[in-house]
Amino acid sequence: MRRLRRKPFGCIVLTPQFRIRWTARTVINTTNPSIESNQSSAPLDAEGWGRVMRAQLATVSGGLAPDVYANAWWDWYLNLAKEPPKQLQIMQDALARSTDNWNFALKAAAGQPLSPAEGDARYADDAWAQWPFNVYARSYRNYAEWLGQAWSGVSGVAAENERTLKFVAGNALEVLSPANYLATNPELLETTRAESGQNLVRGFSNWLEDVERTLGGKKPGATEAFVIGRDVAATPGKVVMRNELVELIQYSPATEKVFAEPILIVPAWIMKYYILDLSARNSLVRYLVSKGHTVFIVSWKNPNESDRGFGMDDYLRLGIEATVEAVSRIVPGQKIHSVGYCIGGTLLSIGVAAMAAAGDQRLGSMTLLAGQQDFSEPGELSVFISPSQLDMLEAVMERAGVLKSEQMGGAFALLRSRDLLWTPAVNTYLRGKRESPNDLMAWNADGTRMPCRMHSEYLRGLYLNNALARGEFQAEGRTVDLAAIKLPMFVVGTETDHVAPWKSVYKTRGLTRSNDYTFLLTSGGHNAGIVSGPVHPRRRHRIRTWLNASETLPPDVWFETTEPKPGSWWPVWQHWLVRHSTEKLVAPPSLGSAGAGYPPIFDAPGEYVLQK
Repeated sequence: MRRLRRKPFGCIVLTPQFRIRWTARTVINTTNPSIESNQSSAPLDAEGWGRVMRAQLATVSGGLAPDVYANAWWDWYLNLAKEPPKQLQIMQDALARSTDNWNFALKAAAGQPLSPAEGDARYADDAWAQWPFNVYARSYRNYAEWLGQAWSGVSGVAAENERTLKFVAGNALEVLSPANYLATNPELLETTRAESGQNLVRGFSNWLEDVERTLGGKKPGATEAFVIGRDVAATPGKVVMRNELVELIQYSPATEKVFAEPILIVPAWIMKYYILDLSARNSLVRYLVSKGHTVFIVSWKNPNESDRGFGMDDYLRLGIEATVEAVSRIVPGQKIHSVGYCIGGTLLSIGVAAMAAAGDQRLGSMTLLAGQQDFSEPGELSVFISPSQLDMLEAVMERAGVLKSEQMGGAFALLRSRDLLWTPAVNTYLRGKRESPNDLMAWNADGTRMPCRMHSEYLRGLYLNNALARGEFQAEGRTVDLAAIKLPMFVVGTETDHVAPWKSVYKTRGLTRSNDYTFLLTSGGHNAGIVSGPVHPRRRHRIRTWLNASETLPPDVWFETTEPKPGSWWPVWQHWLVRHSTEKLVAPPSLGSAGAGYPPIFDAPGEYVLQK
């Protein structure tokens, strides 16, 4: 290919050093990902150039597709232009709120303490009731509420476009909050006065440290106190199987007798497995072992560029089929309690359905922890799911071969920008206070990558097309039918989950045919709700069981008619496992089985979990 002259193209600059070649290693065949191109190089075609342009654009837009946001705004504008009553309502609302701002400012200027925004914890302190800070907060609140009303309720605007506009407006409004800045936050000013500015000195030091760590590719310093294998992922055990994608860990027994049926846990591949084996007080693995269960868990490899070709079929074959085979040989003759967390639960559902269709009866039950099968309501993640956005994401992934953890973490941070971006920034850099580290924070900072092929197949097939729930998803050349799943099931949703909304998780009931089905809804979010520990003073849960294959309730009716109970869901589930296990306890199985071809390889937590 001839060299390109230095030439500006919008925000993209093509330099003489910018060369592009088409190879099987850099571009995935999205029409049929199972077919790989040969290794010969050839000039880029129009589609290849389009990918290159999107990858270049992603470096400027942070991986977001600009046309998604432009189309959403245009949809809103054109439909608003056809609705004079809505236009009038917006103008009247703006006038009313402006009047309220003016009247409030006059009262506040007279020295009367006035609370600016009831119900908003950011402005609850008495300092916010003083002029001029209450005026700042009141004006901000009025503007935020006015903008929210303006974006919503416009007839004809597509639901996904309205969600996108609310997402953009919400993040923009967080930037404008007076609580985020020293000059407009009376609490910060008082802290600075009381400490003679030492809070700002500490904050600047914190900022320099964070910049240094970011540029050096290091984790946040506070999380380094939690060492894998010592403080977290410390439950004793052995790696008893390893392939190019997973290590299978079997944990040492903690009781003289154990339940005959082993438990196989499949975490999500977008996370390190030890979220389920954190500190001793909140390790689900340690809890199960202490109750007499034989526990196996999948530890996924942290993929790199050379793993770009791994797809969903590989994850099924190496992550589900291979581990079920290993467990069934190490503990022969016993049914397996299978457990899937997050998208690990989605993968497990696909694998269990395939096993059921093939007449494989090695599983005794299936538990899903915040795991979706129906993606028609993906929650707040929907703002990142569109054909254009996935085209952009695929272009980014094709360059590196993987989706980096920083990119995924940034997307999640935008969904909760107040809690995950602004509040930590204010506390760290203006108050000069580091948040006390904990094991969950350390795990969250220990991100993983995802192979581009698998992630593309997952997002397009499941999120974008909802093919699994529609009965159209293909796995290993066969259509997956979730109705083939008839095992006893225990499904857990979390009330404030923005990754797998509980109403979406609830739909599993209508897709499977279990005549022993329990749905439990716990308080908390996607991670904290699951990692609750066996005792938690602030947790509650609702639970209901159906002993037939068809009876169900609409989710809102289920919620209203199912009484909440105090406490963690862990003991409830463990008792369910006991009821679905044989009554007679047995001697613990050996760690691995050399005779069955699965000798112990090395100590837990293994090597894959340590990969950076």
